[in-house]
Amino acid sequence: MITTTVLLVAAARPALADATAFVGLNTTPASRPVTGFAIGLSLLIVGFEFEYAYTADDAGNNAPSLKTGMGNVLLQTPTAIFRVQPYATAGAGVYREELGPHEETDVGMNLGGGAKITLVGPLKLRVDYRVFKLAGGALNSPAHRIYAGLTLGF
Repeated sequence: MITTTVLLVAAARPALADATAFVGLNTTPASRPVTGFAIGLSLLIVGFEFEYAYTADDAGNNAPSLKTGMGNVLLQTPTAIFRVQPYATAGAGVYREELGPHEETDVGMNLGGGAKITLVGPLKLRVDYRVFKLAGGALNSPAHRIYAGLTLGF
């Protein structure tokens, strides 16, 4: 019993954290730039992250600005396969949408997936696609976002 416990503790991989800065497009209802960051903690297969993103408005296409702050759970492969670590994610949080006099702040949920691709050492390229279901009086729900970013593990 003690030997088994010692072997399990010795073989346990420490939790890994990472930070991502990203740019991309929110494609709903018109393509607009999105920027943001995420900070996360991975425990082998399950990971947790907080992310913030800002999408600019486009009044000419009746597309509101969108700010999101989401807490997410990731399910991922325990290690990279040929330098690629795919993941699926789901989360919830708050959003704020603005366009002219319209302002809406409420809760939202997101679902998506992507991959972290090892570049060199702790540096990875992250690509991601998300669908956001926005509650309340959101002008555009669901909202779709695609992005790429640089992730630094520590």
